[in-house]
Amino acid sequence: MSKDNNPAPGYLDMKLLRFTTAGSVDDGKSTLIGRLLFDSKAIFEDQMEALETASENRGEEQVNLALLTDGLRAEREQGITIDVAYRYFATPKRKFIIADTPGHVQYTRNMVTGASTANLALILIDARHGVLEQTKRHAYIASLLGIPHVAICINKMDLVDYSEEVYHDILKQFEPVRNMLNIQDVRFIPISALKGDNVVDQSSNMDWFDGPTLLELLETIDITSDADFKNQRFPVQYVIRPQRQEFHDYRGYAGRIAGGVFKTGDEVTVLPAGLKTKVKSVDVMNGEIDQAFPPQSVALSLEDDIDISRGDMIADANNQPKSGQEIDLMVCWLSEKPMALGGKYTIRHTTAELRCVIRDVKFKMNINTLEEITDDKSVSLNEIARISIKTTKPIFYDSYQENRITGSISIIDEATNNTVGAGMII
Repeated sequence: MSKDNNPAPGYLDMKLLRFTTAGSVDDGKSTLIGRLLFDSKAIFEDQMEALETASENRGEEQVNLALLTDGLRAEREQGITIDVAYRYFATPKRKFIIADTPGHVQYTRNMVTGASTANLALILIDARHGVLEQTKRHAYIASLLGIPHVAICINKMDLVDYSEEVYHDILKQFEPVRNMLNIQDVRFIPISALKGDNVVDQSSNMDWFDGPTLLELLETIDITSDADFKNQRFPVQYVIRPQRQEFHDYRGYAGRIAGGVFKTGDEVTVLPAGLKTKVKSVDVMNGEIDQAFPPQSVALSLEDDIDISRGDMIADANNQPKSGQEIDLMVCWLSEKPMALGGKYTIRHTTAELRCVIRDVKFKMNINTLEEITDDKSVSLNEIARISIKTTKPIFYDSYQENRITGSISIIDEATNNTVGAGMII
């Protein structure tokens, strides 16, 4: 590892990039993904044949690349995206997982689901229409979910004669949105998903644009610092006791590193006990390793025998997470059954499961206008609100902006065991 606790060069040579698409209905999200897969030679021959047949059956003159991701029958009939469609592909430089998410406001929960683990949000804007309310909504959700990088693809440039003036006008329209939401890393690319301009190959129609194509951006964008490499956070998932003669005294604590770099000899604190000890070894299936970092799954063994179980956390002795029972969070409500103010719910936070009560709804967001609504305490399906909860015992957390793992909470209906809310700790 380098001195600044970031992975050493070479770690991200084939690092997986997760990205999500967002945009208004008919902005061309599915077509763009289809074009990306087609032009990067990531479509199999039988998939191409099926595409051609489906397009022909629909009476279309050319192959409809959007059908690659619009998998539901209702999506194909309406020509829209309803559910989240995941697609995997790879180039010699990087591996990718794409989440194609819906544009309709009633499918906000689907967009939140698809974007929750993304490194990059790809937001489409129709060059003919410019920045719309839906654009603000998608930018807000990207900001809320802490997506580190945003690529604004100004699509359908072929329908505005590849105008440089239109492109720069849309950049000006988006600037107030960017400033309001404090989005740091924003890139703009003028494209035509239908024709393929600036998707994989550089466009001869827009020689005034000297930036990278979309694929070049996806292959080269630096995601080294996206994970939290500063704060040691290790939620314990399972206690390993092999019960075999050769490992008679071994006790390891298995889990996935949520933050920081763990090395043999590190002084750590076990929470909630508050006891200090040192890391004896960092183990994986093939044996012991020198150090581990997010998102590796490892087993830590400690120098002292401490009572540790699932839901506990191992953290830096000198840099511990916040602790508390009264928590403020932004929540996206995922259930058709409205939130019950004063209601009791189960929550899952890292590997811990406990109960909470909804204490207050401070405001709801109008995610089209970005206005706060303070006089309505009801929270229904697809709505986003700031709420306060009280948990039955303290949890150990960071703000969602610092760490997307220790800063997130799932809210679960105790009666149905359905996940009804996705929360981000403020």
